Amino acid sequence: MGVTLSSAERRGDARDRLLARLLDAYGEDLPSPQVSLREVAARAGTSHALLRYHFGSLAGVLAAMLTEQRSRDNEALVKTAEQCTFDDFVMAIWRAYTRPGRLSRVHGFFHVVGLAAYSPGDFREFIESLDDLTTMLASLAEREGRDTKESLSMATVAIAALRGLLLQKVLTPAVHSDDAVALILRISTGGCAP
Repeated sequence: MGVTLSSAERRGDARDRLLARLLDAYGEDLPSPQVSLREVAARAGTSHALLRYHFGSLAGVLAAMLTEQRSRDNEALVKTAEQCTFDDFVMAIWRAYTRPGRLSRVHGFFHVVGLAAYSPGDFREFIESLDDLTTMLASLAEREGRDTKESLSMATVAIAALRGLLLQKVLTPAVHSDDAVALILRISTGGCAP
């Protein structure tokens, strides 16, 4: 006699498979917020009705894809963190999100953040994933001898500043931010008074 899965488990499996198809279809990119759900479905080889059922809207598709892509990025960054200092890891994060080919994802991140600011309940999974890098950085700071509170403060400042610089890079791409990243490190580690 076989085991019957609950309908919730079946939906989760179907949603995960659909998300995998979307990620395969788009690779490192995200669909543009200007395309229709039908266009996204066609590219992924599925129906827009399935996308609407599992993700609610194009914004839901973007948030789910971005959350999964960031989760994969973080898995790779965790391996990097094992051999890094706090400063090295901040630079690794910066390089990971500013390398060529990531601009679509950075644009998508800020699009979803804007939507989540107006409707946080619709983007709970995405919002919950936002502290992952802060947590990793804080543990590195603790490993380097900082206390828990100071470590969390350092990590929070570094991540907030990196996100601000990424937004600046999206809005004014000609601005060079590498010197600003070095300043972030000095400020977040207490080497320069704000």
